[in-house]
Amino acid sequence: MSATTLTRTGGQALLSTGSMETTTHQGVCPCHGRPWVDLLLRKSKVVREGERALSIRAQEDRGRAWADEHGYCVRRVWKENLSAWSDVRRPRYDAAMAAVMNGEVPCLWVYALDRFSRKGAEAVVPILGKARVIFDYERLDSMDERDRRWIIDRAENAREYSQRLSYNVTKTKGQQRNEGRWLAKAPFGLVAHRDTRRLSPDHTPYLCIVKSRQELTPWQVVTRIFAEIAGGTSSRALARKFNEEGIKSSTGKFWRADSIRAVVIHPAYEGWLTVSPGGASHKSPVHYLNERGERVRCVERDVLPLMIPADVAARARRVMSGNQIIDNTPTEGKAVHALSGKMRCASCTNAMVLDGKSYNCQRRAAGGACPGPASAWREAIERYVVQQWADRLYRAADDDPLMIAVAERWQALTRPGESSDIKEARAELKAASEQLDKFHADDASGWYTGRSAKYRIPHKNAAEQRLDAAEERVKELTGGGRVDLSFLMEGHAEETWRAADPILRRDLLGLAIESVTVTKSPGQGKRFNGKERVTIVWATPEGADSAADEFERAA
Repeated sequence: MSATTLTRTGGQALLSTGSMETTTHQGVCPCHGRPWVDLLLRKSKVVREGERALSIRAQEDRGRAWADEHGYCVRRVWKENLSAWSDVRRPRYDAAMAAVMNGEVPCLWVYALDRFSRKGAEAVVPILGKARVIFDYERLDSMDERDRRWIIDRAENAREYSQRLSYNVTKTKGQQRNEGRWLAKAPFGLVAHRDTRRLSPDHTPYLCIVKSRQELTPWQVVTRIFAEIAGGTSSRALARKFNEEGIKSSTGKFWRADSIRAVVIHPAYEGWLTVSPGGASHKSPVHYLNERGERVRCVERDVLPLMIPADVAARARRVMSGNQIIDNTPTEGKAVHALSGKMRCASCTNAMVLDGKSYNCQRRAAGGACPGPASAWREAIERYVVQQWADRLYRAADDDPLMIAVAERWQALTRPGESSDIKEARAELKAASEQLDKFHADDASGWYTGRSAKYRIPHKNAAEQRLDAAEERVKELTGGGRVDLSFLMEGHAEETWRAADPILRRDLLGLAIESVTVTKSPGQGKRFNGKERVTIVWATPEGADSAADEFERAA
């Protein structure tokens, strides 16, 4: 009761506020001198098969009837809706026990022993002969010497029942999972067969694009998520795109970046059965492994080809995690000036654009405010940068990281198909390495303990095998021969640049240069001094940390 009400108990008026009756004397109702009794009511959140549990309301009615019959007044009703077997905290149970053990209330009423606790004798021995607890169903009283043995026996019976039930449920679920049955609610875009509990794509049309009144199926939305993320769209951008188009999620709510991520990382869309690790990682499902350490399919064999292909799913996850960068730069309208796209104003970090015969700070050129707008005569700065570029290549050894980066970029220009395969392989290598690192971090944190212990060795083997395969693939693609860069080395770089057309000139500089930062001239009419005003950031191999990355993040 949320408000103060007047309750009739055995013909007596009893003033109550909430679930606790007003008391002024220790252990005695002030209205008529009857002793107090508390009611402890419990019903499990999950009613197991074959178990007929009395409702909370029915238990309370029986408790109040017992109080009337035996001359007690109900002081407080403690209600629980959770399990009594496990390490679940029971604050109401603890409070009720504290009240009866310290004499605050003379009696505690419980419907049945298994409603009190299923931890066996350890739960009931402390109250025997010390505090009065009534177990109504069994008609037992903890203060009655003749009931002591019965209470202990019944408590142990309840404990054995819970252990047997837990074992049977665990074994049954394990068997069902080994058969590939999906025991929980199917993820978005999938549907579980009523009898077999195997998953399949959900092709049921539902109105999800509000603006155009167009119908899509949940599976169409899932396949689009994987396709767009694999193509380089960020999860945040895709969520924004869905919301702008009026596409609703399965709950009718807006999409968020973490909603997109939850779809991409879920192995079920490839047809794998999963389990939730629980705790802080409950939103990152992991593969279910049977006793042999094998993954289990949750789809029928004829449905498997309809699921998300493994390579598409892996690519989407690499892109989303940042292990693979997709270049979506349009090829049309490509800049042809030697330093276009490479130059930055040191003051505002904005790009410098060619305006007439000079490169100028883009913000200043657009009418914005820049504290120290940089400007440089095109011929002078290009001549300086080309000289620095040629000299750096001349001094580079074969194993110089710069030359590795140059080789990678030259291969991308001249053999784009092969370069794409290498990028995929290196991205997979990075993702595999991170997976193994994550395993070691989880292992060190104690994740693989208890029920999760059986996953430790299979997860370790899977991570190591993935890394071995990724390393072998990279070796296979990159070990077939060296990239010939003799035209840029041994003093030929500047000669090669002068013989090239404008587009190739820009590409040649881009092989070795990440960015060029220019400071403001010290004064009007001053002779250009590249050594004082220009900072060149040289290229680094793909995947390596570079000053250019730091520059871009700062920008």
